[in-house]
Amino acid sequence: MKRGIEESTFKGFRALRMESELMELIVVPELGAKIVSLRYKPTGKEWLVDSGSRFLAPVEYGSEFGQADLSGWDECFPTIVACGYPAEGVYKGALLPDHGELWSIPWEASAYGGELTCKVNGRALPYEFTRSISFLDDNSVRIEYSAANLSSEPLSVFWCAHPLFVATEQSRIILPAEVTQLLCVDGGQRLTKGRLYEWPHGDGSLPRGIDLIGPLAAKDSRKYYVNGRVEEGRTGLIERDSGEYVTLEWDPVQLPYLGVWIDEGRLIGHQTVCALEPCNGFYDRLDEAYGRGRTVRIEANQTERWALHVRLGAQPVE
Repeated sequence: MKRGIEESTFKGFRALRMESELMELIVVPELGAKIVSLRYKPTGKEWLVDSGSRFLAPVEYGSEFGQADLSGWDECFPTIVACGYPAEGVYKGALLPDHGELWSIPWEASAYGGELTCKVNGRALPYEFTRSISFLDDNSVRIEYSAANLSSEPLSVFWCAHPLFVATEQSRIILPAEVTQLLCVDGGQRLTKGRLYEWPHGDGSLPRGIDLIGPLAAKDSRKYYVNGRVEEGRTGLIERDSGEYVTLEWDPVQLPYLGVWIDEGRLIGHQTVCALEPCNGFYDRLDEAYGRGRTVRIEANQTERWALHVRLGAQPVE
């Protein structure tokens, strides 16, 4: 079949479906342009977490992310953790919601020339955010992002990908080859916030290496960042028993930071999850990232751009 984009529905919502011989991707514009499905067709592997028993529905602007459907792939901008806008100027102190604004706002969507484009305007800050998805080949897509500053003064912001990938006890996390340590920013039940852990073996606090995922019964979670800027823009998950994989690749100059969030039934009760989070701010709260000098500064009436490549596949298992 040819690659294409068509109108569809997903759980009662208008959706747009992108499909090739090897992969399928579904977007629901009304739900923050959430990517609700990312499927590798030869094996039927669905890589994005379904909402399960949580009702998939529009939410009120400013809602807490943890009280929503906890599924799919959302975009976090201009912060992850709720805070006041920190930079001096007209917008100082403006309240920025949990996980940013974008996931709780309906987006406009259009398809043209093999490209699915979604866009939305900010509410707390004056910007236009655009995401365009197109096929690179039958098992990979390019996702292009832009944030246009619509104001007459600079904006300090950051973006973070938030794909909730389905994980199992067979999943192994792939990080850039140069990574030797991860900074723990949320230790859950077993790890210590603020401590560095050796990659991939850890220190024995977990009953496995920190590159692996525990069972749903663990009822635990944790979050790390690569310690410092990444030299190689690449991460992914591979299933050790089937060889199925998802990889993300990007320009590390555009996106110098990488977070990893793992949930083993603590927040998402029906499925273990690994979120791989390339980002251009460090880390999580915009006000703290601004204090560290690790945000993106978009000059007045200028636009910042970046991109990701997402690839699905399966390799032989030894």
